[in-house]
Amino acid sequence: MYSWQEIQKHNQETDQWLVIDHKVYDVTSWAHRHPGGPKVINRYAGEDTKSQLVEDFRELWSLLEAKNMFKANLGFYFLQLAQILILEALSWLTVWNFGSCWTVTILISFLLTISQAQSLFLQHGSGHLCIFKKSKWNHLMHKFTAGHLKGLSSNWWNYRHFQHHVKMNIYPKDPDIDFSPLILLGDLQPVKYGKKKIKYINYEKRHLYHAVVYLRRYWVISSFYIHYFITFGPFYGIVGTVLLMYFVNLLESLIMSVISMNHLPMKMVQEENWDWFSTQVLTTCNVEQSFFNNWFTGHLNFQIEHHLFPTMPCHNYHKVAPLVRSLCAKHGLQYVKKPMLEAFRDIIRAFKKYGALWAKAYYEK
Repeated sequence: MYSWQEIQKHNQETDQWLVIDHKVYDVTSWAHRHPGGPKVINRYAGEDTKSQLVEDFRELWSLLEAKNMFKANLGFYFLQLAQILILEALSWLTVWNFGSCWTVTILISFLLTISQAQSLFLQHGSGHLCIFKKSKWNHLMHKFTAGHLKGLSSNWWNYRHFQHHVKMNIYPKDPDIDFSPLILLGDLQPVKYGKKKIKYINYEKRHLYHAVVYLRRYWVISSFYIHYFITFGPFYGIVGTVLLMYFVNLLESLIMSVISMNHLPMKMVQEENWDWFSTQVLTTCNVEQSFFNNWFTGHLNFQIEHHLFPTMPCHNYHKVAPLVRSLCAKHGLQYVKKPMLEAFRDIIRAFKKYGALWAKAYYEK
């Protein structure tokens, strides 16, 4: 028999215990074999993984499996890929026929922005193993979409994204909320920097350029640049093509605010040992459904459902949303859904709040 005080001590990478069904497991030697990487297990080391809510959620998961909600419609993803390739081809045909004047450049920039945003959604789905029955095919699709279409390392994306999913908005376990010192998020980081009198930028004005967060591009894959230079290099040259790519990246960052509006205004806390279901719901919100909203966000406007069922094809989220709302109501959890414009406004409000927290701590004597 172990006390919780004893169990909670075993939360290091070299000493990891988990409690499952009231049994204590030492998973230290197994953690490195977890498909999501050792960090995923470490985020839950020293915790109990079961509650009545989790049991109800397991029943819901089984029900959805019986209803084939985890079965992908390959036609949906084929059309998404076709849309991406058609937009790139249309961009090339436009500049080939009409030249590289400013009007054409702006037009193809918008076409490429849509293509890049949809590429991100497609690589996201394949990265979550949502498309094919065999993991191997999903991994191959992910390497193509992340590497060739987006210029990202699929391994890097998996390493960070899986940690984000297991401890969303939990500081410092979620790497997606740690952009310091450029961006200070939540109630804790701004106060921490303010008390230490740290001022790299004017954090009170950070809400005016929040999209810069998405300009970071890690582990760039050469094939992404090669296909851009082959396609647009003859018209713009090396420097012009690079500028075109990063102008598209800037425009895309505005669309990628959909990621911010689902998480950034929600709770950001240090570890409070919530059960897994509650963590996903309390740190996420949805955006109202419409044909445009679904397309514009890659169906990630159903962010709560995505985080609860990360291997579910995105085109099924709207079907399971009523069941998730019912489960939240049963256990007294708030299920947050907003109109699109309100969700965007909440991003600005959140940055203003975080800037005010920093300023109060910074100027406090």
